[in-house]
Amino acid sequence: MKALVALILLVQLPIHKAVPAAPPAPLGCDDPESEAAAEVAVSYINGHSHHGYKFALNRIENIRVLPQGLNDDIIFLELDLLETTCHVLSPMPLANCTVRSFTQHAVEGDCDVKLQKLDGKLSVLASKCHSHADSSEDVLRLCPDCPLLASLNNTEVLTTVTAALNDHNSKTADAYLRLLEIGRAKIQYYPVHIVSVEFAVAATNCTAEEAKDNVEACQLLPDDQSNFGFCTAKMLTRPSKDLRVDCQLYGHQTVFLFQPGVTYSQTGQDTSAGLVPSVVQGFTNHNLRLSHNNPIASESSSSEFPISMLSVKSVAKRAVAEVAQHDKVPHPVGFVPPPPPCPGKIRHFKI
Repeated sequence: MKALVALILLVQLPIHKAVPAAPPAPLGCDDPESEAAAEVAVSYINGHSHHGYKFALNRIENIRVLPQGLNDDIIFLELDLLETTCHVLSPMPLANCTVRSFTQHAVEGDCDVKLQKLDGKLSVLASKCHSHADSSEDVLRLCPDCPLLASLNNTEVLTTVTAALNDHNSKTADAYLRLLEIGRAKIQYYPVHIVSVEFAVAATNCTAEEAKDNVEACQLLPDDQSNFGFCTAKMLTRPSKDLRVDCQLYGHQTVFLFQPGVTYSQTGQDTSAGLVPSVVQGFTNHNLRLSHNNPIASESSSSEFPISMLSVKSVAKRAVAEVAQHDKVPHPVGFVPPPPPCPGKIRHFKI
């Protein structure tokens, strides 16, 4: 009988279930962990871009973290980038590269990046980007006299690049340079007519003097000897004529970054100074999409995120609502409502 009573009492004892640990609070876009992931992502984007210029972080738009296991997370980033003055071939560290100003007709990049953080180490799994120049209307509204970006295959642009490179090769005793790609061009129409160009070059196995006899025999140096460079030029055509050219070679780099992947032929153009990549026809800037177009980089295209996962954007909306609620009640003097976790701060300017 005593045993039966004890059994009944035991059954009636409250059952204490283990309470699962609360999930960690979602990262904010300006949290140190988010900025560390963005730094790795931007470095990857610049290191794997085959055309155009390096980009700098302007803003972290969103971040999502999906735990995979012990010390293993998948991270999705949405980044807003801005073009710098450093070509992707330049060995200049990104921290020393200048972001082009708004009045220089800025180019913006939008990127989705998928990373893995395993045992504290970040690595990029996929990237998807596109980039575009700011609208001409926006630039002219702020700076009516500022020259705008011109198409990279504009006739005046091609003429200026050819003249500039021929001019450099005719005056140097060093290696004969060939054109890799035109990076950027602008045309000013008033009060004087000026065509400004920027273009990437590479040294060949000929000296400029040797190239005069047989330019077709001059080939780009092999990867283990490659020497890339960058040129800027301005051609004044009206009211007088003038051409100014400046070319700088970077020296051999152990990592071969430039992978054109395009046909360097264009009929009807003087190609003695090099050939223009057909990929840029009709465009004012090199699109990051050419180098970064992996759909699994986007959170919406990934099967790893269940629909029930709480996004930072949802948390942001909730935070804004909470701030609004706080505004309805009195607060101590000096009270500052917490900012929403995303999007993050703008580091340069908004396009």
